[in-house]
Amino acid sequence: MTLGEVVKALGLEVKVGQGLMDREVLGGYVSDLLSDVIAGAQEGDLWITLQLHQNIVAVAYLNNLAGIVVVGGREPDPETLQKAEDQDVPIVMTPMKAYELAGRLFGLGIRRLEED
Repeated sequence: MTLGEVVKALGLEVKVGQGLMDREVLGGYVSDLLSDVIAGAQEGDLWITLQLHQNIVAVAYLNNLAGIVVVGGREPDPETLQKAEDQDVPIVMTPMKAYELAGRLFGLGIRRLEED
C-alpha cells in the first residue's frame, strides 16, 4: 500500500511531501524514543509519534522510513517542516491517538511480522 493510499483511507493531513505519496508502506513503528526508532524501525516503515522537533526528520531519513505520522492533533514547528521538505521526508498529521492509528493501519493490512 502506498503512503497516498494510507493518507486517503485514514483521512490524514499531508504537511510535507505531497509529491512523495507513491512511497510504499511496508510496516509500521510506534515510538516516541528516538534511539528506539533508530534501532528498531525498518526501511519502509511508517513511524507513528507525538514528537515534533527536528530530530524526527533525521531519524526518519537515517532509517529510510516511508514517512512520519504525528498523532494527537499536534503540529510540528515550521523549522521541522522545512527540514523534512529539504530531506524528502513526508510528514502527515492526524487527531487520532497513536493506539487508534496503529490499529487502523493494522486493519488496512500494514504489518511486518517478525520472522522466526
